[in-house]
Amino acid sequence: MERKVGTVSRGIRCPIIRKGDDLAKIVVDSLMDASGAEGFALRDRDVIAVTESIVARAQGNYATVEAIAQDVREKLGGETVGVIFPILSRNRFAICLRGIAMGAKKIVLMLSYPSDEVGNELVSLDQLDGAGVNPYSDVLTLEKYRELFGENKHPFTGVDYVAYYEELIKEAGAEVEILFANDCRSILPYTKKVINCDIHTRARTKRLLRDAGVEVVAGLDDILNQPVNGSGCNEKYGLLGSNKSTEDTIKLFPRECTDLVMDIQKAILDRTGKHVEVMVYGDGAFKDPVGKIWELADPCVSPASTPGLEGTPNEVKLKYLADNDFKDLSGEALKEAISDRIREKKDNLVGDMASQGTTPRRLTDLIGSLCDLTSGSGDKGTPVVLIQGYFDNYVS
Repeated sequence: MERKVGTVSRGIRCPIIRKGDDLAKIVVDSLMDASGAEGFALRDRDVIAVTESIVARAQGNYATVEAIAQDVREKLGGETVGVIFPILSRNRFAICLRGIAMGAKKIVLMLSYPSDEVGNELVSLDQLDGAGVNPYSDVLTLEKYRELFGENKHPFTGVDYVAYYEELIKEAGAEVEILFANDCRSILPYTKKVINCDIHTRARTKRLLRDAGVEVVAGLDDILNQPVNGSGCNEKYGLLGSNKSTEDTIKLFPRECTDLVMDIQKAILDRTGKHVEVMVYGDGAFKDPVGKIWELADPCVSPASTPGLEGTPNEVKLKYLADNDFKDLSGEALKEAISDRIREKKDNLVGDMASQGTTPRRLTDLIGSLCDLTSGSGDKGTPVVLIQGYFDNYVS
């Protein structure tokens, strides 16, 4: 019988995960329990996705602000440190900033404007235009910023992040000076020791600073990239992808987790005979058109996945075929013509006009975005997502 449903995304309830838990077993058991309770069966090429949060929790990948402070002192000398291009986030960055400030005598905080890297707005473009400010060249002091723009609270959180970060640094025992600029080299007249906090542009920022004569530059990926006094760490990403756990601790992005996805894949094959794909996911890579926030504050969408999730979609656009190649057909004849075209499509459709308008992104980024939206970031209690039918098409 012809299937009438395409892709389905289900959030799977799991127990609360603690350090040392056998996560692969918990994920598989939770899936099998849900399958029995809800009356669905696993199929070949289903995708099982596990949020990075419970992976890091099972790994016990935590660190204290004191560990951050010690690492900053050892790597940047403990005197005046430039902290540039952080995102505006109580959950993602504020606790990291506290640890950084504890590891220095003075912080020169340089914020990008009109928004941070992921779209959190300090001021609007209209405000900049009205003030005659050029964000590509102008460097603003805190005093000039306040004179021109006053207090600006985030529309969703109600926080004035400039004041919030300033007070946080002072409470950590450091002096603070605040600037607003978009050229990373604008920090160098103030200090030659810099932590660049940008996520996806970090390699370029480091290169520009080194070429301009910085003495020491460390990205967030260079802080806690090794354990400090037995703390957690992330060898590849350091503090990138971390979240606030308590007032004094952070949960880091999970460490190597390829073994986990392979173990889950094998366990499902052993129990059901089905070959599924498995991935670990963090933030989805999508942008909110109203709040202008680009969601991807993690260093990547998926730190680990099974080999079947490599690559990009290879799809043709049904409406293109209907409006162009088969515009004179309708009804069953149109359906058959399009079905034949799908069956006969090449393995690589790059450059084929029939594929225009399909999403040219990696499978893990697309699926990770779907998973992030499905599981949410609050109290849904579904840190595992089962996606079925993702690799189906019109003729499946």
